[in-house]
Amino acid sequence: MHLELRPLRLAEAAAGKTPALIVLVADGFEPGDDALSALIERARGSEDFKTEAGSVLSSYGAARVAAERVVLAGVGDGSAAKVRKAVGAAVGALKGSPAKALTLCFAQSADEGALRAATLALADACYVYTATKSSKKPKGDKDKAKEPPRITEAVIGVPEAEALREPFRQAVAIASGVREAREWANRPANHATPTMLGEAAQALGKLPRVNCEVLGPKEVARLGMGSFQAVAQGSKEELRFIVLRYDGAAKSQAPVVLVGKGITFDTGGVSLKPAPEMDEMKFDMSGAASVLGVFRTLGELKPAVNVVGLIPACENMPDGGALKPGDVVTSMSGQTIEVLNTDAEGRLVLCDALTYAERFKPRAVIDIATLTGACVIALGGVRSGLFASDDGLADALLAAGDRAGDLCWRLPLDDDYAEALKTNFADVANVGGRPAGAVTAAKFLQRFASEFAWAHLDIAGTAWKGGAAKGATGRPVGLLVHYLLGQEGVAAAEPKPAKAARRKSGKGKRG
Repeated sequence: MHLELRPLRLAEAAAGKTPALIVLVADGFEPGDDALSALIERARGSEDFKTEAGSVLSSYGAARVAAERVVLAGVGDGSAAKVRKAVGAAVGALKGSPAKALTLCFAQSADEGALRAATLALADACYVYTATKSSKKPKGDKDKAKEPPRITEAVIGVPEAEALREPFRQAVAIASGVREAREWANRPANHATPTMLGEAAQALGKLPRVNCEVLGPKEVARLGMGSFQAVAQGSKEELRFIVLRYDGAAKSQAPVVLVGKGITFDTGGVSLKPAPEMDEMKFDMSGAASVLGVFRTLGELKPAVNVVGLIPACENMPDGGALKPGDVVTSMSGQTIEVLNTDAEGRLVLCDALTYAERFKPRAVIDIATLTGACVIALGGVRSGLFASDDGLADALLAAGDRAGDLCWRLPLDDDYAEALKTNFADVANVGGRPAGAVTAAKFLQRFASEFAWAHLDIAGTAWKGGAAKGATGRPVGLLVHYLLGQEGVAAAEPKPAKAARRKSGKGKRG
């Protein structure tokens, strides 16, 4: 979708020709002497339109307004959250229209938060998944023939456009990253295999300052990633370990490492999942998709930071060679793991990636994973779960989420929770029972993250929606990008982190 920012006041918006015009109206609107102000005042006076967020009123052929279709949308107090709600409702009101382009303008001044929210909400509302749909229409299918065109171009108008150029540029780049994440997470497993994810990452390697390396089974075996290999051994699809690098700052600056869970389909393995809604397990690589999306945005924004992206990608399948409950595997760190439940496979691939991250001597490591149903029960689909070993990192991620409107909530990491992971047959078990399942999963990962500041984002409740609105959300691309943008200049001012232990043979000390 092409997005453009222009300086527009209501009089100019009324005179501009466009197939559709959305006007965002906040509380306390003061009308001018233009046609749109007159329309808003008439609608408010008749109580057909209110400025509360989500209220919309559509009209066609409004007097002295050049736009064919006009949608008035209330934004309440004009906050980012209210603007997001209003834009979604306004675009919904245009559903079914033949408009391929639209103009969205603010009736009053807008700050950068409101502009950012409008830009992202507009891109989100206009996104349409087409990757596996046929372009051919069945004969005699009148509904298909009448399917409206996609909105592919939009102008966003604000009175103070020049002062908001940089926030708008950032928002457009984040929208591009969110779309990348949604696109890959939405694809069915046969169209998003580990090999295909590797190819998608290599395509991103063509962006400025981005490099990509994709490791296969032989390279992963040489690294000693026994835990990752164990999950992949039940599938005919070969695993891939993807390493992305964005070099935007001096080599001396320690990078932030993002680790995305890349289970391209999760049957549960031998601990087989129930059949209902198992199709949604194509979304189990949403953490990996978010890393791809972040690198798309980094390549467009070119911030002065260094970032590494690690994606352990494989399927979790139940064939005759699959991992079994009770098996003990040896991770890259040298720690042994008793696998009590093969459906707790995400932590098994992430732990080896966390050990691999040590070689970059990172200033921080953040893993992103659709890890536990327990986190969905705890937080629903509103906030992602945040666990962190470092208060400064946790605070920065919480602030970035607030700024992006991509919210998270910090959960505990008390040592007492690790008691549930004790076993007689290995250094650690991969599950600790139903109580506090999201916390014990994080405690498992923490064992492999002792060499750096670490955070874990459990996005099981926020990565996708079910039901009639089924589809990927692209979260938490916005949160991660705002965190990384906040690191520009910070890394250069901080002392160099202590040297982390390297893994020469893939085996290392136990934590």
